[in-house]
Amino acid sequence: MIKTFFQKLAIKAILKRLPNASDKNIIRILKLAKRLTSKKYKKVVKFVIKKMEQNHPSLHLFKYILFNLNPNCRDKLAINLFINSLLIGAKTRERYKEIYGYPPPYLMVISPTMKCNLKCIGCYAGMYQQKEDLDFETVDRILTEVKEKLGIYFVTISGGEPFVWPHLFDIFKKHNDVYFQVYTNGTLITEEIAKKLAEVGNAACAISVEGFEKETDQRRGKGVYNKVLKAMKNLKEAGVLFGFSATPTRYNTNIIVSDEFVDFYINKGCTFGWYFQYIPIGLKPDILLMATPEQRQYLRKRIKEMRKTKRIFFGDFWNDGPFVGGCMAGASHHGRGSYFHINCNGDVEPCVFVHFAVDNIKNKSLIEALNSDFFKAIRNEQPYTENLLRPCMIIDNPNILRNVVKKCNAKPTHHGADSVINDTKIIKHLDEYSKKMAELTEPIWEKEYKS
Repeated sequence: MIKTFFQKLAIKAILKRLPNASDKNIIRILKLAKRLTSKKYKKVVKFVIKKMEQNHPSLHLFKYILFNLNPNCRDKLAINLFINSLLIGAKTRERYKEIYGYPPPYLMVISPTMKCNLKCIGCYAGMYQQKEDLDFETVDRILTEVKEKLGIYFVTISGGEPFVWPHLFDIFKKHNDVYFQVYTNGTLITEEIAKKLAEVGNAACAISVEGFEKETDQRRGKGVYNKVLKAMKNLKEAGVLFGFSATPTRYNTNIIVSDEFVDFYINKGCTFGWYFQYIPIGLKPDILLMATPEQRQYLRKRIKEMRKTKRIFFGDFWNDGPFVGGCMAGASHHGRGSYFHINCNGDVEPCVFVHFAVDNIKNKSLIEALNSDFFKAIRNEQPYTENLLRPCMIIDNPNILRNVVKKCNAKPTHHGADSVINDTKIIKHLDEYSKKMAELTEPIWEKEYKS
């Protein structure tokens, strides 16, 4: 505890000096900070420093965050992620691994409500029940458990629309040692909400967009795009960390990886951009909305190019399989990151897109759920193929999901969730899609990634 106290003091002292430092001194100070990092993560920090020394855009992103974030948001980002997650959490994770034989997940996604003020076409969460939410006490208990038992200090809140849930800021305040990421449609982020986020300091917003005005309003509703831009303006002025979240579909893939699109949102203040493939689940699943395998490869190439030139952090949660060791679902033990999802009913799902469960947090401990036969069966199959450019058990290796659900008698967590494994039209499409993905990516995997 004493060591951690002085580590936090050191981080705060470093942060205080950084905004006035030259590029060279920023790198020097980061090298000093590397000494505070646990052994497991020193290579990662070293890699980042090396890129910065080469004048990589990451240096300019780092400087932008330093100069533009509210000091409270900047300090919470550093302390909660750097000290709490990478140091304090690392010790807890080591203990977990000794007991259970595999490292615990690095993050948790929780959806305390599925209520939403929008009704977007093809919403992955649009068929969950919306009558009841998780109460404050249940979410509070879960967060306490993931910190104490799993060493998790990075939690993503999804939904539904999280800002509809009345206890959101109470959770931020009580668990002020956790860093939260909130997936939001952005329409409820007023100036007042942005200021409250700056005051708590420990939450970043990932705002959903589909492209520009035409694409966003077409899928999310007329006028949503302008509300999104207003939300970004409010967050930027308040000094709150935020980015965009985009869903590549058959109709917008080229747009959302264009220079025009990315530069536009960088100028609005986005520091990160997440890309999630459209999956035919949820509200009226439509296989024709899925990006084609060729479009998915174009997405991968464009993000690979833009990472060398754009002042923004990208995450491509299917094409980045090689960087995280494949599928992250089911508290995966093979890769560099893993997670699970708790929905508004309390069902413990292996992934936000896998709407099946065998356990509920209301009558099982989290550790019991993570060590269920269902989660073990998923982990035992990972990685599903050597080719990590095909990491997913839903769209890349659909037989895996069908088999583990049947084997473990996992139940769908909402009406229609089982269509992804029972609907003959969807089954046929996913089988053809996965076959085409294998044909396209095998040569790329062998040439560019395998070694």
